Amino acid sequence: MSKEKTAITPTRKENYPEWYQQVVKASDLAEHSPVRGCMVIKPWGYSLWENMQRILDAFFKETGHQNAYFPLFIPLSFLEKEASHVEGFAKECAIVTHHRLEKNAEGKLVPAGELEEPLIVRPTSETIIGAMFAKWITSYRDLPLLINQWANVVRWEMRTRLFLRTTEFLWQEGHTAHATKEEALEETMRMLGIYNEFAHKYLAIPVIKGEKTPSERFPGAVSTFTIEAMMQDRKALQCGTSHFLGTNFAKASEIKFQTQAGNVEHAWTTSWGVTTRFIGALVMAHSDDDGLVLPPRIASSHIVLLPVIHKEETKQEVLSFCHALAGELRHIRYYGQNLNVIVDERDLRGGEKTWGWIKKGIPLRIEVGPRDIAQDSFAVARRDKRPKETSSYTRGELVQNIEKILDDVQNALYQKALDFRNQHIKKIDTKEEFYAFFTPKNKDNPETHAGFALCHWSGEASVENQVKQDLNVTIRCIPLDAELEAGTCVISGKKSDRRVIFAKSY
Repeated sequence: MSKEKTAITPTRKENYPEWYQQVVKASDLAEHSPVRGCMVIKPWGYSLWENMQRILDAFFKETGHQNAYFPLFIPLSFLEKEASHVEGFAKECAIVTHHRLEKNAEGKLVPAGELEEPLIVRPTSETIIGAMFAKWITSYRDLPLLINQWANVVRWEMRTRLFLRTTEFLWQEGHTAHATKEEALEETMRMLGIYNEFAHKYLAIPVIKGEKTPSERFPGAVSTFTIEAMMQDRKALQCGTSHFLGTNFAKASEIKFQTQAGNVEHAWTTSWGVTTRFIGALVMAHSDDDGLVLPPRIASSHIVLLPVIHKEETKQEVLSFCHALAGELRHIRYYGQNLNVIVDERDLRGGEKTWGWIKKGIPLRIEVGPRDIAQDSFAVARRDKRPKETSSYTRGELVQNIEKILDDVQNALYQKALDFRNQHIKKIDTKEEFYAFFTPKNKDNPETHAGFALCHWSGEASVENQVKQDLNVTIRCIPLDAELEAGTCVISGKKSDRRVIFAKSY
């Protein structure tokens, strides 16, 4: 039996990490830049980020947040104010120490003007934003202060992978200050809920909401909450986090306010963010061995019309029809924007065009030729189906049903991802089964893992350290919907009152 030909090689089963790189390349999302560890996000990929920005920004503004912008450079002394924060980020920092270049005796440019204080290239902005909050907040009347910024950050990663882990990446980071602990906690959970809704409703990615263990907590936070998704290699991907910072950063930055009673207290703060890693999540959650698969509600474009022109005398008729149909479809609103429709007029063979769009993941492909126009019957190919599988619609039916067709694709992708995750979550109660579960069975493909293990944990960091050292497994989160259940820790055998999720991760 011959192997089925695929547009992407190697396949997911053959070499998942390389498959991922080839999908990103074939779909024209991004490529490596000349700068080590950094990437160039190409238009097809950047439009995904623009859609994410548009949708999330609307969520943020609906909940009272305003956008601002803070400096890329942070004085070293600012980072030193919060001890656990500097310890957590010290190894990832890029540092500016000079401000001028001069030619040396050999004619090469060398740093010359040493700064009085080194500047950290923003790894995150709690400290610099805290300094500004301290100026802006003096009274309870100034609270809550709800700020978000869209920015880039730099974390000096040793091993990088496009979108998943790069030295520089794009993100949004929300920072808020509140008068009470309860208000700050409510904000922390509200933003986690927004991330959950965004992942589910728009990205068609099922996620698990949970709390990080102390060892996985954001440096300086009191509590860190996360949304965790399962990729097709059954590894976990942390897709977004929301941090309750207590008064730790407020004390470090002297963010104080006068209460209604006249007392002076420290504010309670939060921070939360998602990054361009979400694009990597899209690739790994939905794509197949023919390339990228995009959920319609987040897609760079929704529909491509493929003119079928075999004779020059039919060219004008077909193109005119395509542009008229595209214009009609573009007036239809779909989840906050007009449908984005492409008419592909490139002078390429039909098969080359079709496979190019399959690899780019566009949700719907529609071929339009003279016979289709004459018969008023158009074959619509969905990206979530096999390449040659189509359904026929008249022009009127297509226009009338296009939103439903797109939502059918969206819902099918979500259900497929949910079913996959549910098939690969297993309750495990013995150490022997736990170790067997996370030991690769296929030596030829060690990158495909067993999935998520739902196990009891005693709360000891030593358990986390042991499984991380032995198996490269971590506790991804303590699920927020975890039911109280008496049991014993799968590793230590000590008492436990609920299960947590163990997995290998990115």
